Amino acid sequence: MRTVAVVGASLAGLRAVEELRGQGFDGRIVVVGEEPHQPYDRPPLSKAYLAGTCAPESLSLADRSDLDDLAAEWRLGVRADSLDPATRSVRLSSGEEVVADGIVVATGGRARQLPGSEGLAGVHTVRTVEDAAALRADLDDSSTGVVVIGAGWIGSEVASTCHALGRQVTVVEANPTPLARVLGPGMGAICAALHTDHGVALRTGVGVASLTSTGLGPWKRVSGVTLADGTHLPADVVVVGIGMLPNAEWLAGSGIPVDGGVLCDAGCVTPLPSVVAVGDVARYRGPGGPVRHEHWTNASEQPATAVRNLLAGATIEEYRPTGYFWSDQYGTRLQVAGHPADADEVTVVDGSPSDRRFVAEYRRRGSAVGVLAMNNPKLFGRLRRQLRGRAALA
Repeated sequence: MRTVAVVGASLAGLRAVEELRGQGFDGRIVVVGEEPHQPYDRPPLSKAYLAGTCAPESLSLADRSDLDDLAAEWRLGVRADSLDPATRSVRLSSGEEVVADGIVVATGGRARQLPGSEGLAGVHTVRTVEDAAALRADLDDSSTGVVVIGAGWIGSEVASTCHALGRQVTVVEANPTPLARVLGPGMGAICAALHTDHGVALRTGVGVASLTSTGLGPWKRVSGVTLADGTHLPADVVVVGIGMLPNAEWLAGSGIPVDGGVLCDAGCVTPLPSVVAVGDVARYRGPGGPVRHEHWTNASEQPATAVRNLLAGATIEEYRPTGYFWSDQYGTRLQVAGHPADADEVTVVDGSPSDRRFVAEYRRRGSAVGVLAMNNPKLFGRLRRQLRGRAALA
C-alpha cells in the first residue's frame, strides 16, 4: 500500500492519519476536508466557544508542528463527490482525482434541519465553528428570547450556555422524557431537571408544528415557535438540536452499502477491504446489530482498529467501544460510560440525585454494563476502569 486517502478532516480523520503513521505506514497520505479549517474540536462549540470564553485558535486539535510531522497532503475547502472502486479514485469538488490504495471514510455528518426553516434568519444549528459564531452574533442582538428544539446533549448544552449569557430560554422536546433512550426514563428525568433547576422552561411530550416569522424575502426572520398543542412561544432566536445525518451520499454507486451510515463489519471494514469507515459516519456491526456512535471518544478511538485492519488488508481486530461521553450543563459535569441502554436495572451507588451529585450503576442480569455520574468524577473514573476491565476479559 503506497497511498491512503483520508476523506474527512475532523477528529476521526486526524486520528486516522496519526494511526497510519503510528502503525508504520510511511507512504503518501492525502486528507480531504470540506471545511476550510485544519482539524478542530467540536465539543466547545456549544459551550465555551459559544459563550465567548475560548478563542478560535484554542479549538485546534493539533499545532502546526504536529501536523507537519505527519507529512500529509491536505486538501481543505473541497468535498469528496464520488468514489470509483474500480480505479480506487476519489473525485473532489475541485475536479481533482485522488487515486489511493486504501481509503478511510471519515466524513462525519451534518445537523438535521427543521422542515420549514430554510432561509429563515434567526434559526440555527450547531455543528461547525461558523454555526456557533453565527448563533453567538444573533444571541448578542436577541431581545425576545431563545427556543431550543431538542433536549438531547447538544440542545441541553446550548440551552445552558444561552441561559448563562442571560437569555430567556425555553427547551422543547417531543419525547415525554429527554435522554430516556440513552439513560432510561428515571435518570433522563433527573438530568432534564437541570433545566428547570436554573429557571429554563422545559416543554416535553409535544412536537413543533411550525415556525412563525416576520418580514419578507431576505429580511424574513423567525418570530416564534408554534407547538403541536397550539402553544406559541415568542422567540427571535431558535436553535435546532434534533440530531445529525451521516455524510455518506457521495458513496452512491461505489458498491459500498449505506444505510443510516456507512455499513461495515465489527472491524470498521466495508465489503471493499481497501475501504474502512470511522467516526460519526461509520455504522459497524455490534453484538446486537449495526450501531453508529456520535461521540468524541468514539471518533478518537475507532481509527486505531480501522487503520490496523486497513493495513492488514483484512479484519484482524474488532472495535470495542468504551461508550464514554460527557456533557457540561449549568455548571454540572455529566459523565457516561458503557452501555446504559442495555441495562435492566439502575441503582444509585453513591450520593443523591436530589443533591445533583451522585453515581448510578446500570446492570444487566446482575452485571454492570454502564455508569452515569453527576458531579462525581472520582468514583466515576474508578467504575469506568472496572467496566473497561470487564470488557477486555469478555
